[in-house]
Amino acid sequence: MLSALTIRDIVLIEQAALEFAPGLNVLTGETGAGKSILLDSLGLAVGGRGRATVRAGAGHGAATAVFEPPSRHPARALLAAQEMEAEGEIVLRRSLAADGKSRAFVNDQAVGVGLLKDLGNLLLEVHGQQDDRGLFDTATHRALLDDFGGLNTKKVAEAHAALNSAKTRLKELQGLAARAAAEADFVRAAARELSEFAPQVGEEEKLATTRALMMNASRLAEEISAASDALSADRGAETQLALALKKLSRLTAEARPLTAAAEAALSEAYALAEEARRELDSLLTRLETDTGALEKAEERLFALRVLARKYAVATDALPALAEEYRAKEEALVSGGDQIKKAQAAVGATQAAYDAVAGALSKTRATAAKKLEAAVAAELAPLKLGHARFRATLEPLAEGGPDGAERVLFEIATVEGAPFGSLSRIASGGELARFSLALKVALAEASAPAAMVFDEVDRGVGGAVADAVGERLQRLAETTQVLLVTHSPQVAARAGRHFRITRTKDKTRIQLLDDDERLEEIARMLSGAAVTDEARAAARRLVAEAAMPVKKQRKRA
Repeated sequence: MLSALTIRDIVLIEQAALEFAPGLNVLTGETGAGKSILLDSLGLAVGGRGRATVRAGAGHGAATAVFEPPSRHPARALLAAQEMEAEGEIVLRRSLAADGKSRAFVNDQAVGVGLLKDLGNLLLEVHGQQDDRGLFDTATHRALLDDFGGLNTKKVAEAHAALNSAKTRLKELQGLAARAAAEADFVRAAARELSEFAPQVGEEEKLATTRALMMNASRLAEEISAASDALSADRGAETQLALALKKLSRLTAEARPLTAAAEAALSEAYALAEEARRELDSLLTRLETDTGALEKAEERLFALRVLARKYAVATDALPALAEEYRAKEEALVSGGDQIKKAQAAVGATQAAYDAVAGALSKTRATAAKKLEAAVAAELAPLKLGHARFRATLEPLAEGGPDGAERVLFEIATVEGAPFGSLSRIASGGELARFSLALKVALAEASAPAAMVFDEVDRGVGGAVADAVGERLQRLAETTQVLLVTHSPQVAARAGRHFRITRTKDKTRIQLLDDDERLEEIARMLSGAAVTDEARAAARRLVAEAAMPVKKQRKRA
């Protein structure tokens, strides 16, 4: 609900603070007193463009609306999605400079006007002479009807998601098959060439090393042979170590312990020298010049590099590329089977979607008939008996997550005239009363935080005004209602009553107590001169309004 509205320096209002109650809140006053200024200020606070301007002589103006919506209200989810505080009160504020520039705030945090407007649309509905966004917006009609009928679109949304997934998979496979078919000859040739060549990761480095060794084999062999001779020749290290060990072994038994450490070191050195000499001899064997082996290594290395340049990849990427082309070649063979399976999946998910969407369409059609009957029952008492309302289910070319049709609320205002959009209602009073009829029918299923009606009783009186008041009172049982009215029959039903007066260049807003409220209703009944008869009639209206709504309907 809207708990409070604070206005500062807007048009003719210097300062005003209104605290609203649950149920029906009415605003009354003479024509021109400033009721529209209050509504414009409220519109400014919730992100509307409106006609609010800064009061003459003031540099800035501001309007602040404080809401206390239920814990699961969509406005709280929107705040949470914006990573903003979503608990407690929701305070919407708009400041306005004299040059027309404005700033928007939510819970004292600066935001864009767009977010302020989105929150305002969730928290407040305005039905009046010109502003009827909620009902004029055809995008809201489906949700309103579904809420009225208690319909759940979860299964349809899940089936639609599965269908989309199947269609996406099929499209991907078809695209892959089309690309593969377009380059089929190249794919087959590349797969065959790479498979036959069988490149290996690290092969270029190995071949280059082998080639370098073979090209320098003769020079390397000379150096390695000399090193081997330095170990094994007559005066080589290996020979001298063996000689030293032999001499130590001839020492007497008493002297041998003294040279044991030296003998062990010499033995280890001899073993290492012998191992080094064997390794050098083995390397010499491998380095024996083999012209055929060198040619083969060079041919393989050059072919490997040519292949890498041809496919514009590094040589070490060739093995992975070979696997990729083998997979593409397999896709050419098996792609048809995969596409058939994907087509079958699309058919199955389409059938599943059609089944749940069809069931939803039937229940939605039933809900539409019930809504039409509920609205029709409200039209005649509101002096709209000539109007006809219908909820049209218009099939979509392709079903979506919300079903296979869109919902349009349509009306025919003249008997025999064709149905059309709600914007065909020319009269502001008729529009407001029709909004009331529809909202009463939808009240329990779709209740915003607060609802504003601007002169819904305009141009009517007597029994019609009483019918308007009774429906507003009934609507206020499920949602908070703010009402600008000139009708005493309607004002008498208020839970909280504000009077708006104007003196010279200032507008004043006053919360009325019980006695002041009776006097105001009497004024509305009799005009400027309030009579005792008017006061008696006012007391009677208030007493009747205090009766439970069900008893009022039986009495009517």
